[in-house]
Amino acid sequence: VKSKRVLLEGVTFKNSPSWCLHPLSCEHITIHNVKVFNPWYSQNGDALDLESCKNALIINNIFDAGDDAICIKSGKDEDGRKSEMSGGVKNVYVTDCTFLGTDVGLRFKSTRGRGGVVEGIYIHNINMIDIPHEALLFDLFYGGKGAGEESEEDLEGRMKSSIPAVTEETPAFRDIHITNVTCKGAGRAMFFNGLPEMPIRNVHVKDVVVTDAKQGIVISQAENISIENVKIETKGTPLQVQKAKGLKVNGKTYNHSAAKALNINL
Repeated sequence: VKSKRVLLEGVTFKNSPSWCLHPLSCEHITIHNVKVFNPWYSQNGDALDLESCKNALIINNIFDAGDDAICIKSGKDEDGRKSEMSGGVKNVYVTDCTFLGTDVGLRFKSTRGRGGVVEGIYIHNINMIDIPHEALLFDLFYGGKGAGEESEEDLEGRMKSSIPAVTEETPAFRDIHITNVTCKGAGRAMFFNGLPEMPIRNVHVKDVVVTDAKQGIVISQAENISIENVKIETKGTPLQVQKAKGLKVNGKTYNHSAAKALNINL
């Protein structure tokens, strides 16, 4: 906690009762060649929660956990916003990762009341296999439950609530770049689920192949999303748009605000 120039290297951790590794408000921290093995049934058995840290390197590790493998956090609600190192996540580069059988692949989640801005995220060269839910998920209606534990009715109920004004409690996702991703086996290829008062903005997805997906891409409450050279192999609709402005698919721009979904073939 609040440490500088930290190196954690070449060690193995097993069976932690809750979060395993939790650096908090640290600077210049490196976690290298570390292994974490927690049982699949361990709720909150995260391998690594990097919280409110600056200048961190997480490289050449193997994480097998019952909850999040790597979770980037910045405090929660007001406690996060009142710290100069908390309240948002920015300038993150993720590359050369393999996800095997994780509930969700790349997951961005928040909800009203938490505030903070997530921006400047670059993700490249990710390989996924057997993802039962979304390969890529943006969800600003997170309800506190794990993937697959919440019913569609619960999610729809929260989404139908009244639209509040934008304040410091409104979370924002923007300026996110995802390239060169492959996924074999997924419940749904991608789900963008922004807030009506704060859509997901400026997300660029390029050179992605998802095969054997039960569902394709669903985009709701988003602006300036770019999808280029993305191939989805699914028996369902490849791309379904609920509400979006400035959606660009392979160079063609769509604007959709009607109640009925817009279906697009990739």
